[in-house]
Amino acid sequence: MSEAQGEVFDLGYRHYEGPREGRMRARKAIWINGVRTALGIGRGWSSKALPILLFIAVITPAVVISIAAATAGDLVDFPRHDAYYQIISTLLVIFSAIIAPELLCPDRRDGVISLYLVRPLSPTDYVIGRWLAFLSVTLALVYLGQVVLFTGFVLAAEEPVNYLRDNWLDVPRFLLAGLVVAIFTTTIPLTVSAFTTRRAYAAAFVIGLFIISIPVAGILSICEEDHGRQRNEFGQEPEPCRPPTGESAKWFALINLSDVPIHVNDLIFPEENTSEFAQLVAELPSIVPVAWYLLLTIGPGFVLWWRYRRISI
Repeated sequence: MSEAQGEVFDLGYRHYEGPREGRMRARKAIWINGVRTALGIGRGWSSKALPILLFIAVITPAVVISIAAATAGDLVDFPRHDAYYQIISTLLVIFSAIIAPELLCPDRRDGVISLYLVRPLSPTDYVIGRWLAFLSVTLALVYLGQVVLFTGFVLAAEEPVNYLRDNWLDVPRFLLAGLVVAIFTTTIPLTVSAFTTRRAYAAAFVIGLFIISIPVAGILSICEEDHGRQRNEFGQEPEPCRPPTGESAKWFALINLSDVPIHVNDLIFPEENTSEFAQLVAELPSIVPVAWYLLLTIGPGFVLWWRYRRISI
């Protein structure tokens, strides 16, 4: 019978001598991790494929317009910076609806949120870090397209220096408009994601909400064009085309969620938006679309914060 043998190693106790960055370091880590998660960095190619494809889809219109402008010159009136966000608004909604749940749902489903929410990190720190991370990615997405577009127009101009002198105000305008669009498309998907642990459910709800709002707004605010033509067949004077909600149609046009930041965008740029919803909202005082935007941004943002404030460890 052999005796069990063991050894004891006295390694001693060493104090931590590295930097103590405290709460700000934890906040920064949440932001960095959120950006990496949104872009699929550190995971397999399947996680990176979707962000890459969506980035390409959003940038493609700017590249196509820039190349066409360089080829055709002044012969064709191409969409400008004010119209770019209208062109990519649907793609931005899809991007936000699919990527935003990646930042919140897995942490609650896997119980990782309990590890995050320890001192010195608070629920507010966690929510702000995740929100800023996704806002950073969204801003990079919308600004990259505008920079490509502006560069294309400068290079396509006969006198690039003159173009810069005459159109330099487009830069602060599209920066401000891009911030408006990015904040809106960041807040709502994250708020929805805070109420489920299933990413597919959150994405489907956000996309469905935005899609359904378009026909609902159209039914309530846009008139039937065929009505006047049917009157003409009987030899009568055509009646003016009137929406079913009458004078209230311009208010119901606000229901279209995809156009909520676009209405604010129209106030930033001097060019006129010719879409039917934009024409109706233009009849309202300027403060109305701004107040509606703030309500649909600050309201969900508060709900998102409130939802995580209720999480106890």
